[in-house]
Formats: sequence, structure tokens, C-alpha cells
Amino acid sequence: QVQLVESGGDSVQAGGSLRLSCAVSGYTFSSKCMAWFRQAPGKEREGVTVIYTGDGYTYSVPSVKGRFTISADNAKNTVFLQMNNLEPEDTAMYYCAADWANSVGLCLARLARSDFRYWGQGTQVTVSS
Repeated sequence: QVQLVESGGDSVQAGGSLRLSCAVSGYTFSSKCMAWFRQAPGKEREGVTVIYTGDGYTYSVPSVKGRFTISADNAKNTVFLQMNNLEPEDTAMYYCAADWANSVGLCLARLARSDFRYWGQGTQVTVSS
């Protein structure tokens, strides 16, 4: 059974930093697409950033590019989201997601369509001004 467990969410002031973790179990950690999504109250879920573990390619949406960094530790089956210079607009429940992929293109398509089979339960990030 595949399980994704997020951790690291917290309440911080604007300009602060947080590091989220997503531990994956029950799934081989090679050639995967791993992503972070977020959903703020009253808003639709939004794909934020993705990593293709086949070659380490990453992509982030413009609103977080330069502030958020996704990375993966294949040995530990864990994906991280380093969030710097946080803004109140970043307040949301953050979810990690995982699925198979054999190319960057497929990985990016999965992010755009929220097309992932496996999801975590989420971790709350609150940024105050």
C-alpha cells in the first residue's frame, strides 16, 4: 500500500522559511513524478512545483519560482519543499503527490492536470503579515 506522509507545516511570519517533507512508502522511488500542491480556503487546489526523479528536472509555477525549491532524497524515499521568503498568500494546506512517469513531459502534464494516483493528507502552512 502506497502512503505519503507530509510534515513540517507551521505558522510563520511573512519573510520566514519552512521546509516541508513528504515520506513515501510502499512505492519504488525510481523514475517518478513527485509534486507539491496547495489549497487555500475557498480556492481550488493548485499545483506548485514538481520533480521528475528520472533526471532531477524540476519546475515551479511563477508565483513561487525563486522562493520555493523542490528536492528529492531517493535513498530516503523523501521529497522536500524548501519555502523561503514566505508571503501571506502562501497560506494553504500543502499536499504532496506521486505517480509513475518516464519523461519530463509526462511529469509536467500530471502537474497541470492534477493527475496523480497517490496523495498525502496534507500539512498546514499559515503565514501572517
